Order: sequence, then C-alpha cells, then structure tokens
Amino acid sequence: MQDEEIEPSGSKVETFPQKFKHTFLPSASLWLAGIFFTFIIAILGFVLAKAPGFAYIGPLAIAIIIAVIYRQIFGYPEKIRLGIQYSAKKLLRYAIILYGLKLNIDVVFHQGMGLLVRDIGTIVFSIFLTMWLAKKIKADFSLSLLLGIGTGVCGAAAIAAVSPILKAKEEDTAIGAGIIALVGTLFSIGYILLKPFFHLTNMQYGIWTGISLHELAHVALASAPAGQDALAIALLAKLGRIFLLIPLSFILIYWLRHTGRFESDMKIEFPWFLIGFLIMSLIGSYVLGKLIIIPTTILDDISNLMTLLLTMAMVGLGLNVNLKELCSKALRPFIAMLITSILLSFITFFTL
Repeated sequence: MQDEEIEPSGSKVETFPQKFKHTFLPSASLWLAGIFFTFIIAILGFVLAKAPGFAYIGPLAIAIIIAVIYRQIFGYPEKIRLGIQYSAKKLLRYAIILYGLKLNIDVVFHQGMGLLVRDIGTIVFSIFLTMWLAKKIKADFSLSLLLGIGTGVCGAAAIAAVSPILKAKEEDTAIGAGIIALVGTLFSIGYILLKPFFHLTNMQYGIWTGISLHELAHVALASAPAGQDALAIALLAKLGRIFLLIPLSFILIYWLRHTGRFESDMKIEFPWFLIGFLIMSLIGSYVLGKLIIIPTTILDDISNLMTLLLTMAMVGLGLNVNLKELCSKALRPFIAMLITSILLSFITFFTL
C-alpha cells in the first residue's frame, strides 16, 4: 500500500499509513518519553539513596524531592505529560497490586490476631485525631485525611491506594507521600537512638515499632537493630495494618456515597486494583512457597520492581506539586499529622 494517492485534480489524499505516522507515532514516542523521564528520576533516587546521609531517607522520598525541585525550576514538562500521567496513575495501581505480595494473610490470621486489635486502634486513632486536629487548626481536609490514613496504615502506599477512591488531587497525593516518608524516616531513626534508654524487651520494642511507625521500610529499619525476633514481630504487627487497608478502602467508599462528600453526579470508581492487591496477597500467602516454589532472588526482584513502579508513580505525582501554592496549604496538615504521630508513639509505648 502506498503512503499517499493523487486524485485526478492533482490534490494529495493521505491514506491510513500516512495519518498513522503523523498522529500515533509521535504520541507513542512522547508517551514513552514521559514514562522514561519518571524512570530516570526514580533511578536517580535509588542511586542517591545509597550515598552516605541519604540512606535513611529512602529512594521514594528522594525521588519525590527531585521531582518537586525540577517542577519549581523548569516547570512541568508539558510535551511528555501523557507518559508522566500514565506513570502517576497506571503504574501506581500496578505497584499497589504487587505490594500485595508483602502481605502474608495466613500469618496475620494465625499469629497476629492479638496484634490486629492493636492495629485497628492505631488506624482509628490516627485518622480521627488527625482530622480532629485538622478541623481545630483549619487545615486542608483532603491532605489531612491522606496523612491520617498514611500514618495509621502503611505510609505512602496507603496514601497511593486511597487517593483514587477519595479523588484526591495529584499534588496532594505527592506532597502527602513525601511528608509521610520523611517524617517516618526521622521517627525510625529516633526510635533507634532512644532504644538504649528504654527498658523494653526486644519483643516489646518490635511490637512498638510495628504498631506505631509509618511505612514497612521504617518498621524494618527501626526494629532490625533489636534482632531477628524483634524484626519478625514488628513486621507481623505491620502486616496487620496493611491487611486493614482493604476493609478501610471499602469503608471510605461507603462513607463517600452516604455523606454527600462528592456531588451526586460524580462517580466513585470501584478500586479494582485493590482486588488485584488481595489476589496477590492470597497468592503470596498460599501459593508461592507452598504449591509453587520460586527462588528468593526472583521474589526480591519482584519486590524491587514494585518499589521502582511506586517510585516512578510518585515522581509523576511530584511533578504536579507547585510549592508556591502548597506551602501554606501543607503546613497545617503537616502539624496535625506530626502531633498525631508523636502521641501515637507515646500511647503505644505506655500500653505495651
């Protein structure tokens, strides 16, 4: 087939291949360029995370900071917006689905039921206190809610999971994930420094970190110095909070539909990616290692892929952050979240 035909009048008529070249190929290349752009910044975050002084912050927080700084200096890269938005939305959902492999439902049900009750208390306390404080100091509702959920459940992953349900602004999701990652890192380092001054057994210390710290990585970072037993019980406590992300998401859907938080003509999309999250959790709990044996190296590669996808998604979200608009908006939610985190640490410590 030729790329063009000539009518009797001599005018050229584009055939399908010609149009294909002029529309699809440029769009596809820009789409790929946008995804690659988020990939490069994510990889830069991983590289910097290995440098002295940056290891405690983590690649996710570093990548968000880089993306936010880029936006303030160079502006939003409009030409490759399509690919960046794909990373921010689609890759985010894929990362949450893969995150399900980190949740061993079998372990939670058989060994962590007592901890699960404390986990419920952590989530309820974190969300309601953050929102109460936010109301008192007149903080932004959406960002405060995201921070409350991130504090109570599992940090940036929880914020990323509920953002589509809450229809949160992308800049709120990004700044919320950045705040939770940085604050959680500081708290985990603080736990390590304070541990020698507390008269806690290693198991008690592990439970304390697991039910009060923000992200899975923060729990692992803070509990590891206390030994393998402390690390195991800490991760078990944290797994319960991750498990509770599923019922919490459906509670949020019910709440949004029955409180008129959204206008009646706005539809709340069913979070199908959470079904994927649950399926992956079931596979990781009852299939992998039992019915199907997979080398640990492959599981580690899958975990690294999940972290990479989540980091790329956060880069896409970070590029939406306009600091001039958010400085005043983010300060009060940050204060509410910080007070909640401090009180959560104290209360969980004194109830061990």
